Amino acid sequence: MTSSTPRLAPVTADNFDAVCAIRLHPHQEGFVSPVLKSLAEAYVYGPLAWPRAIVDGDEVVGFVMAFLDFPWDGNPADRRSGLWRLNISADHQGKGYGRFAVGAVAEQVRRAGGSRLYVTWHPGERGPEPFYLGLGFRTTGELSGAQRVGVLDLPPSAPA
Repeated sequence: MTSSTPRLAPVTADNFDAVCAIRLHPHQEGFVSPVLKSLAEAYVYGPLAWPRAIVDGDEVVGFVMAFLDFPWDGNPADRRSGLWRLNISADHQGKGYGRFAVGAVAEQVRRAGGSRLYVTWHPGERGPEPFYLGLGFRTTGELSGAQRVGVLDLPPSAPA
């Protein structure tokens, strides 16, 4: 990361073009949808989606979107929160921004009362599975479409 502290920021008219300009390494494009599709889904799903730019200093370095209290597989009795999308610009990968974003989403889920953070990924060579497993996610054995489902247990927040 650069010398400043990364932060999550809402996607606004001021940063929209920079967020949409995020490009992954070509071999990663089959593993995660483009940011523009994520923003369209955020519009469609409204308060269930939590899209954020990952910003360091004045530079947009990535995009993350969480799902909050989402009826899993359409089941209103099984509501989950987790990481929907994570796109780190190819120029900024390997600098800790992905780890930061997952931690920030985990904290948002924890603040909302959640105790688990879910994620899905497409399996495959050079895919994101080692990244998620390295952060402590474990596979649940479930599939969401063709994607594996992982979960991370969140410790309770420390009292203020």
